[in-house]
Amino acid sequence: MSKQTTSKRTHLNRSSTTKKAKLFEAPKFLVDLLEARSPTGQECEAQKVVDTHIEPVVDDYRKDTMGNRFATVNPEGDPAILFAGHIDELGLIVTYIDGKGFVYFETLGGHDTSMISGRRVSILTQAGIVKGVTGKRAIHLMSAEDRKKVPQTHEIWIDLGVNSKEEAEALVCIGDAGVYDQGFELVRGSVGVARAFDDKAGAYAVLEAVRRLAIGKGKLVARVTAAATTQEEIGTRGAITAAYSENPDFAIAVDVGHATDSPNCDQRKFGAFKMGGGPIVCRGPNINPVIFERIVTVAEKAKIPYQLEAEARPTGTDARAIQVAQAGIATGLLSIPLRYMHTPSEMVDLADVEHTVQLLVAVARSLKKGERGDW
Repeated sequence: MSKQTTSKRTHLNRSSTTKKAKLFEAPKFLVDLLEARSPTGQECEAQKVVDTHIEPVVDDYRKDTMGNRFATVNPEGDPAILFAGHIDELGLIVTYIDGKGFVYFETLGGHDTSMISGRRVSILTQAGIVKGVTGKRAIHLMSAEDRKKVPQTHEIWIDLGVNSKEEAEALVCIGDAGVYDQGFELVRGSVGVARAFDDKAGAYAVLEAVRRLAIGKGKLVARVTAAATTQEEIGTRGAITAAYSENPDFAIAVDVGHATDSPNCDQRKFGAFKMGGGPIVCRGPNINPVIFERIVTVAEKAKIPYQLEAEARPTGTDARAIQVAQAGIATGLLSIPLRYMHTPSEMVDLADVEHTVQLLVAVARSLKKGERGDW
């Protein structure tokens, strides 16, 4: 066989494979949320995305003084269930500008400070987005001892490419907040990376579930509200007021959870959870047993894959606040498996996000009039 013939056949085989391959397309609503810059306390861009995609299709829509968004279908239904996912993300807040125009900051939420330097950032200002780069002393200029240290935040700065304090102050102001300038990208099939899958994936899931209930066919007995909550990263603050104002009979918080199928995750310590294995269903003191059993029963009946997690304490999610609001709310928690949490490139399988949406819809449709979470 000649080299020319071999080359041609190889090309044909590759073309055939390409034609058969089906490209995964991420939902536009999810992509818009992931691209929205919403550092905790300044969630305006994400709020606008929710307003655009959700307000036109639901029966009732409102916002509150914390910046939460509430989307309700079947407002006269009974029982009432609240789905909650937070739209805020990790960020940086400007605290000081030095004489040469270098900008110093504090972190919003729990950053790994070893990863902050050398990042492109977008700062949200009243005049628009200002670009910059996080910097620290180059490794060539460090002593051997300095190279071993993780820099503290006051040893890192944002470089706006200016030469004076006056130039910097014309661009940014004390209290402006920013995020890493790193967007969404699919890397393989339905697996994607983004800086803020925590918790845009969960927020999308709860809002998309309500959107599908609003446009879908079939009888819905329950009142179902999705809350896009704010300020979760600094203490579940939006969820506290959301749970109080809604005071539902049931609630399910949706956040991300650690996929422990990557190297160096000791599953004896952290449990066994894999990306692509379906939503993680939490069980423990933070979780009402009635809603837990309903979630698992519905998942098994609908053949929706899921994973079980035991949590011995109140979780670091909106579920913690919702459970103890008012006289108590029967609360469950779903976590979307995620690798590299609180880094600029969090990884999620969007199949897990879709299964979470399906499970929320199925749970809502399973509720019968008069059901409560007492046990």
